[in-house]
Amino acid sequence: MNIKKFFHKQAIQGFSFILPAVLVLIILLVYPVVISVFYSFTSKHLIKSNYSFVGFSNYVKILSDPNFYHAFFVSLKWVVFSLLGQILFGFTAALALNKIKFGQSVFRTLLIIAWAFPSIVIALAWKWILNGVSGFLPSFLVKIGICSVTPEFLSDGRTVFWTLVFINVWFGAPLIMVNVLSALQTVPKDQYEAAQIDGASSWQSFLYITFPHIKMVVGLLVVLRTIWVFNNFDMIYLLTGGGPAKLTETLPIYAYNVGWGLKQLGKSSAITVLLMIFLLIVCALYFKLLDKWEKEAK
Repeated sequence: MNIKKFFHKQAIQGFSFILPAVLVLIILLVYPVVISVFYSFTSKHLIKSNYSFVGFSNYVKILSDPNFYHAFFVSLKWVVFSLLGQILFGFTAALALNKIKFGQSVFRTLLIIAWAFPSIVIALAWKWILNGVSGFLPSFLVKIGICSVTPEFLSDGRTVFWTLVFINVWFGAPLIMVNVLSALQTVPKDQYEAAQIDGASSWQSFLYITFPHIKMVVGLLVVLRTIWVFNNFDMIYLLTGGGPAKLTETLPIYAYNVGWGLKQLGKSSAITVLLMIFLLIVCALYFKLLDKWEKEAK
């Protein structure tokens, strides 16, 4: 009997330790998802207090709205080009730093500074640098003769999207760099020495030694960055607000405009649910590929 009381007491104590984390998880994750799904089936309005159950009406309206598909296409471009740029520059920087023998920590710290700043600081800094009236970069390009007219990087339809992609690559590449660099430092050096003795080229060493050791890390980074970049709201909203002419309006911006601009929270919730379903499908495909890689490595 005493033993049962002891284990019962231990169970209560153990549960009390994890209870705060469970409550935080419910409040910050479970509740918002459940309430969004519920509102997506209602006529919930931010101003009107009364709402009713409308079934799949919100989903039908959203899926028949050309603006939804435009925002979805912009989001796809935003994720693909941002992710490719971040992986390319982050991977290259990691490979370069891995070859440096002295001062590696200094260079690593300098390169990751961008990631240390809040998004609002990054956005406001770039907005000041790229401002077409008094910005440093446009004025500099005119002074040295590269541009005859002051370029409007954040308001010209020809450059605004690629400007945002550049800023996102600059901001996100350091995270890729640090994680890939850590993975590179776990690769056994004797394998490179054996490959060099066998006459393997640098490309062959990378393909058959380096990449197999770090591909799981790269795969997980791709999964996380896909989710983060697809859900990115603050950077785009602070820099362009989705403009000009909706050229940078991604799905999160579109959902915000519907929910807080038009006050139609039900339709906005339907957009977020569709976005969540799409990301779950993409992540499932990613993890299927990662499972395949893991089985091949065993």
